[in-house]
Amino acid sequence: MSDRDVIRDAFDTLFGSHDASAVDRFVAADYVQHAADVPDGREGLRSLVSAVPAGSSFEVHRIFEDGDLVASHGTLRGVGPDDVVAFDIHRMRDGKAVEHWSVEQPVVASTASGRSQTDGPTQVTRPEATEESRALVDRFVQTVLVEGSLSAVPEFFDGDSYTQHNPLVRDGVSGLGEAFLELTKQGKAVVYTRRHMLIAEGEFVLSVAEGSVGGRPTAFYDLFRVADGKIAEHWDVVAEIPAELAHDNGMF
Repeated sequence: MSDRDVIRDAFDTLFGSHDASAVDRFVAADYVQHAADVPDGREGLRSLVSAVPAGSSFEVHRIFEDGDLVASHGTLRGVGPDDVVAFDIHRMRDGKAVEHWSVEQPVVASTASGRSQTDGPTQVTRPEATEESRALVDRFVQTVLVEGSLSAVPEFFDGDSYTQHNPLVRDGVSGLGEAFLELTKQGKAVVYTRRHMLIAEGEFVLSVAEGSVGGRPTAFYDLFRVADGKIAEHWDVVAEIPAELAHDNGMF
């Protein structure tokens, strides 16, 4: 069984069948947790699964493998007052998860683009393009998002073509610029300070970065789809970093 299949099975068993007794089957004894509100180790995950109400479910929309890392994009339903969109990253060893990072944000009824936060292409169709895609997104995140070099933006897109799933941003590169400007006017300036992880498979690349929104510490998980050497589509979760976490491992 591939690491990707192990994680799919884990989601189905733990959050679909709500079987907390299966935690040890999927998680190593030295499991390290980075999710903000989940205590460290196997016991922390077991407590979370035990608290999940009956009738809840987790739907995986996209899942990618990059070395020993598995990244997934999904929707968790029926756990709290709002369904949530989540990105999860698992570091694997010998068929078990040894480390986990994740963020989530509420599902919204409507978005600026008219798309949902999770629809669009789901399957890798160009596995041979992994390193090309990784390099392009690496340059974009560092040059444009972290360093703020807006003059470089045209290098990364096919004109104004850019399919958007962020709830607040309309389609197009122009829509991204308008949204950033409006947030700045509202005192919610978006600032990227450091990119921590870049996970790629085929035309999909997930960037994990930290920064701030309106001065509040924030985690940015941005998933990009690359087509014909340009960034073509974007999904994300933007999550404020709490002042206190349920462990001492940090979110990154």
